[in-house]
Amino acid sequence: MEDEDEEQRLSREIFTELYITEGGSGEVNQEHEVMQIETASRRSDAAERAITLEELFKAPPGRPRPIRTVMTKGVAGIGKTFLTHKFTVDWAEDKVQQEVRYTFPLTFRELNVLRGRSFSLVGLVDHFFSGSKEAGICSFQDFLVLFILDGLDECRLPLDFLSTQTLTDVSETTSVEVLLKNLIRGDLLPSACLWITTRPAAANQIPPECVDMVTEVRGFTDPQKEEYFRRRSTDEEQVSRIMSHIRTCRSLHIMCHIPLFCWITATVLEDMLKSREKAELPRTLTQIYSHYVVLQNKSLGKLAFEQLQKGKLIFYESDLTEGGMDLRAASVCSGVFTQVFIEEISLYQDKVFTFIHLSLQEFLAALHVHQTFMSSKVNLLEHQSLNLLHSGVKPDLNLLHQSAVDEALRSPNGHLDLFLRFLLGLSLPTNQRLLQGLLTQTGSDSQTNQRTVEYIKEKLSESLSTERSINLFHCLNEVNDRSLLEQIQESMRSGNLSTEKLSPAQWSALVFILLSCAALSSVLSSRFSSVKHLNLSNNHLQDLAVELLLSFCGLSERSCAALSSVLSSQSSSVQHLDLSNNDLQDSGVKLLCEGLKSPHCKLDSLRSVDHMFHQHCPVPHLLTCFLSCGCFSESSLSGCVITEVGGASLAAALSSNSSSVRELDLSYNHPGDSAVKLLSHRLQTLR
Repeated sequence: MEDEDEEQRLSREIFTELYITEGGSGEVNQEHEVMQIETASRRSDAAERAITLEELFKAPPGRPRPIRTVMTKGVAGIGKTFLTHKFTVDWAEDKVQQEVRYTFPLTFRELNVLRGRSFSLVGLVDHFFSGSKEAGICSFQDFLVLFILDGLDECRLPLDFLSTQTLTDVSETTSVEVLLKNLIRGDLLPSACLWITTRPAAANQIPPECVDMVTEVRGFTDPQKEEYFRRRSTDEEQVSRIMSHIRTCRSLHIMCHIPLFCWITATVLEDMLKSREKAELPRTLTQIYSHYVVLQNKSLGKLAFEQLQKGKLIFYESDLTEGGMDLRAASVCSGVFTQVFIEEISLYQDKVFTFIHLSLQEFLAALHVHQTFMSSKVNLLEHQSLNLLHSGVKPDLNLLHQSAVDEALRSPNGHLDLFLRFLLGLSLPTNQRLLQGLLTQTGSDSQTNQRTVEYIKEKLSESLSTERSINLFHCLNEVNDRSLLEQIQESMRSGNLSTEKLSPAQWSALVFILLSCAALSSVLSSRFSSVKHLNLSNNHLQDLAVELLLSFCGLSERSCAALSSVLSSQSSSVQHLDLSNNDLQDSGVKLLCEGLKSPHCKLDSLRSVDHMFHQHCPVPHLLTCFLSCGCFSESSLSGCVITEVGGASLAAALSSNSSSVRELDLSYNHPGDSAVKLLSHRLQTLR
């Protein structure tokens, strides 16, 4: 590593561990990957096992056979390729998988250009790792080898796993696709280990029986985001401002789960804070990408849009040439466009290109569509282009926006969701000013934007999927319209929300609020909230909540049966429950205990349950229920008017073998001296 360049050295210094879990959803998720990130940000990780690079290929206790093939899934830009590079470097430095004799990292981008050519496995390895055959690395059966196949989603080879063509000899020559199929299936070199990475939508290309372990790269957790920014900069004040800003912008905070978006955001915000201290920081995705494109000072919009329409994320020289792009110009756009090839360029028939992230391609595509409409009066989204260049008619952005909304809603997999957000955001004068060096013509007015807003609200009144509705609310955010959300939030705060009178658009707004933890907790935890009944049946909200804050909600014992049902549900993921300052009565608490006793209850924190127990509590065993159900590590019984009898019950609960309490708040109670002695003794035995 002595010849490691400056970029590699810096990447080592700012390297932040990624959150990797074992397992993952079995179904194929066809939604836009940004929506998958948003869903993952709300997902409970209670039932998941985080793993490290060292644990790959390590069979868990009780597994009858070793792990041969690991598949790692993750959305674009989440860090899969970087993870394979880090693994390879760590392996070379004897930090991981020391039992592996040779590691051969390959990418499907590299393998694609060999389509139609024939190799043996020995020959293929020598093709990519020149000199391996001369060095005698041929008898792979004699030692443990690892093949890394990165980017299955980019594979253009016809991997037909139903074919009966079998290959078992590492020296036998065949087509690359047959060779790979037999290697993955285990017919060829069954003693080898395989690590395959892919985006989720392509994972089903390989039969499940060929994969022994599935892992998922989730990107950065919230603490890892902060660690990343702190590793990038030694300016503590700057880092604090960046983190504070990101936390207040939901879209940015969600997207920062993606390491690459963290890099884009850091690049923009660091530049703005350095050059313009008092400048207003960007709050939307459009603003972030506008600043980023200006920094890069190159527009590849035409290529981005044409390839996005074709669903192509990687391009070859022929694609660029057909699009009229100068290859020499593309090669110098290193900040926006990555040219992927190994040093021995003569081995390849083609070079491979890709944008550094799908979202950047979507932004540039939106920029191209917007600019074409403004300058040439051509709507690229119309199936039959309407050329208004010589008509004298002023281009109406609202027509373009309506076409884009309709096109995005027609998409079966949401692949135009982010494109739509960007296109609408580009209509704002504030964003156009950011791009004044790139946009040859600008123009928009509040009336146009208002008509676009009304059109989106009309669409929200239709029968849309939850995912499409959520994206339309993100679109409203891009054009700075929050009227629907504010209307619902105000109704919830005032207690005047009647679910019987909600329009479909208002229902969609309510769903969006409920899926936004910050917004919902702000409404329901307010002292001034008078919400007493909220019927959310027959809605696609998904069971993703992990924290239920019901303080000062005026709940009574009638609520406890429903809460108990939620806590005991097999699919429940509620982990934190705040019921402080509610008059649940003893009968209500008893109902709640039934849910807490359930083996499906995942609650690990019941905070501030003051006023749930009364001075003359007729059911002191309820205290025992709360503390002996085995699910709490910390409990607050502050202000519960616990007397000597209650103190004795607490001591009995703490002596239970199933009790996991390590922290107990008994302030503002009167348990008496004898109960205090009993409690002290029980707590001492727990240490």
